Amino acid sequence: MAHRETRRTFLAYSTAAGALGITGATSAGAPIMTHFICVTCGTQFAGAPKEPDGCPICLDERQYVGHGGQRWTTLTEYAKTHKNVFTEEEPGLHSIHPQPKAGIGQRAFLVRTKEGNVLWDCVPPLNDATVAAIEKFGGLAAIAVSHPHYYTTMVEWSNAFGKVPVYIHKLDAKWVMRPDTVVKFWEGETKSLLGGLTLVKTGGHFDGFQVLHWPAGAAGKGVLLSGDQPYVCLDRKWVSFMYSYPNLIPLGPTAIRQVLKSLKPFAFERLYGAFPDQVVATDAKGAVERSAERYLKCIGG
Repeated sequence: MAHRETRRTFLAYSTAAGALGITGATSAGAPIMTHFICVTCGTQFAGAPKEPDGCPICLDERQYVGHGGQRWTTLTEYAKTHKNVFTEEEPGLHSIHPQPKAGIGQRAFLVRTKEGNVLWDCVPPLNDATVAAIEKFGGLAAIAVSHPHYYTTMVEWSNAFGKVPVYIHKLDAKWVMRPDTVVKFWEGETKSLLGGLTLVKTGGHFDGFQVLHWPAGAAGKGVLLSGDQPYVCLDRKWVSFMYSYPNLIPLGPTAIRQVLKSLKPFAFERLYGAFPDQVVATDAKGAVERSAERYLKCIGG
């Protein structure tokens, strides 16, 4: 049986290393290897003795380099300035949102099932208080992340809970900046997880973009955890779809129709987006379909 790291071993590691995100010197005189984190998007990189030259996630046209230039941080620094706030969104579902803003500013979700808990999407900060809070809910059995903008420190989260698997679609494998054996790439259109949860590959925003369907949510009427596709509008009866949100590059009609086709088999009354207050509370599937129709009409597709 594989050894499962507990919170005690996680905390012991933290103390020995001096802080999270630093792997330590390999031998006398060897450089300290640090897992640097991009300040703008929150992506953590493989251990290195110095800061990377740039962040491929931010250099891509769907994202941007911070206006002050490329900057780096570590989990050590996050621990000094940030905390994660837990909010019960509905029975069985808590959001986890860093305060103040970290990276892009998204929230993660803890989905609780009788077969174990799943962390949906990820946020950059991770500290002892966060680990303790999740352990009170029963820990984690798996992690899944919608797309590269939210990969952040997913390997650290996995390690903190006994190296649980992190499910990423294979089409987005090239965007994993910190490779690790805990990252499990899957192929195809859907993947069943524990507790009746299903990952659905929609494509669109990224080739391997995935959403999480939770059939027990909304009192059994179904919940879709969408990351930022479909994206909940300020008028929360509507959603939208973009290739790049910060740079306002729309998706084309073929991609929109593929998203709709991917979601068609799944019932969901409610939809939670990546950011606080992004909730389509009722008739969410109808909202997605109406929104896609409106979108396609506007672009002449």
